[in-house]
Amino acid sequence: MKLLKKLIAAVAFVPVLALASEDGFPLDHLAPRTNDITALQHGAKLFVNYCLNCHGASAMRYNRLKDIGLSEDQIKNNLLFTTEKVGDLMKVSMPTKDAKDWFGATPPDLSVIARAKSSEAGPGTDWLYTYLRTFYKDDTRPTGWNNLVFPNVGMPHVMWDLQGVRSAKFVEEKDPHDPSKSVHKFEKFEMVKAGTMSQLEYDNAVADLVSYLDWMSEPAQNTRRHLGVWVLLFLGGFLFLTWRLNASYWKDVK
Repeated sequence: MKLLKKLIAAVAFVPVLALASEDGFPLDHLAPRTNDITALQHGAKLFVNYCLNCHGASAMRYNRLKDIGLSEDQIKNNLLFTTEKVGDLMKVSMPTKDAKDWFGATPPDLSVIARAKSSEAGPGTDWLYTYLRTFYKDDTRPTGWNNLVFPNVGMPHVMWDLQGVRSAKFVEEKDPHDPSKSVHKFEKFEMVKAGTMSQLEYDNAVADLVSYLDWMSEPAQNTRRHLGVWVLLFLGGFLFLTWRLNASYWKDVK
């Protein structure tokens, strides 16, 4: 029993160790919201309005949004462009050549981005949540923007009107691995132009968007989890029955 408790404690502590030991900008944790229908609906709205202009989600159909409580009319009236149908895939209309010319590379498909970004540092939702909140103005970059999680990123800050325009202040420090060298260390953000949201409101909006991206990577994940609980309960009951049958069979055997 003591060994089991130690094992459980060790397993529970593994993600913390991995996150703390990962090189680069520390990731902020996002509590899962895939069971929150309101958050997923808001995330879907943000995705269509801010992400779908450049990024596609070719493994997702608009009508799958019914799973998060949207009616077909709501999808048609609020999330579709004039030429699209409810059964269409979420594809981007921007030509590949234009994307390469403008951004230097074709923006990735976001169907499973929340899973693709998972690593030893933590789940992909933590990476996306931190990434979308750490853009800053950088006039040396072609797009005018840079990012703390993804330095020299080719993507501009598409939600700057919500968060506002911020600059980043860095300080020079000695490299802990080589005292003869210095490194740039992020100190703080400075607001240049306020957005339409407060920082708390923007963080909450990003949380909804990332939760939607997480849900989109596997729309059946909540069903799978609920079904898994019932399967485990069934197996537990079956194991108990088997144990009692085995005891009954062998009780008269000497």
